[in-house]
Amino acid sequence: MKISREAKIGLTGIIALILLFFTIKFLQGVQLFTTQDTYYINFRNAKALAKSSPVYADGYDVGIVSDIRYDYEHPGSGVIVQIAVEHGLRMPKGTVAVLDEAMLGGCTLNLLMGNNPRERFAVGDTIPSADNNGLMAKAAEIIPKLEQTMAKVDTLLTALNAVASDPNLQKILANAQTLTANLDQSSRDLNKLLEKDVPQMTSTFNTAGQNVVALTDKLNRLDLEGTMAKVDGTMNNVNQMTERLNSPDNNVGLLLNDTALYGNLNRTATGAAQLVEDLKAHPKRYVHFSVFGKKEKPAEP
Repeated sequence: MKISREAKIGLTGIIALILLFFTIKFLQGVQLFTTQDTYYINFRNAKALAKSSPVYADGYDVGIVSDIRYDYEHPGSGVIVQIAVEHGLRMPKGTVAVLDEAMLGGCTLNLLMGNNPRERFAVGDTIPSADNNGLMAKAAEIIPKLEQTMAKVDTLLTALNAVASDPNLQKILANAQTLTANLDQSSRDLNKLLEKDVPQMTSTFNTAGQNVVALTDKLNRLDLEGTMAKVDGTMNNVNQMTERLNSPDNNVGLLLNDTALYGNLNRTATGAAQLVEDLKAHPKRYVHFSVFGKKEKPAEP
């Protein structure tokens, strides 16, 4: 049987369309030769999730997003996401679906698998969803704080620019350089002092210490007890002398303690003084001499 040219062209076109269909499904991640199970998830916000996006179970690729549609029958209830996962994947109760936003855009669906060993979701059930405070959510929380920090940094930079443009800064730097040079010179002088004068001072202190030790040794060798005994004897003699001076049974003590004797001596001294005065005033009364040896009668007083 001879096939016409038109039939060949039509058959080739059908085969090309079939190959194109399977190619598109393959590129979308649909497993063409394996059986997949379908589940549904309801998200209040799809966060730019796209069809054919991968589905991860605790970070492992287990399927794709096969369909996304808005729930027109219940406006405000969110978006219904249909996923196709590997056949035989057990979905235990407690599994939660979350959306992880990427830093540069896009979104991935991650299944946080539960650990219920007895109960599980049946194929076609709706898996609950939960909000995920991922990296972008944390970044959104950090942005206000970052803005405040940047404002403070900007203020700090403005203050630094003002300080840098201050003409007195050059003077301050010059003074600091001079101060550093002076400190360096002082450090060198101090090192010289430590190298030269301090050893001499140390030697002097050592010599003084040796002299003190020698003096201490000499003091230790002195007969301090005998010296103190002599001092005690001397003090006893002084005490005895003092007692004798205070006692009237001797000449010195009588002279010091007898008031009558003091009065007589005082009167004697007074009479002697008057006699001397009278002698000076009337010497002829007491001294008589003549060139020829003739005695004259003393004048009448």
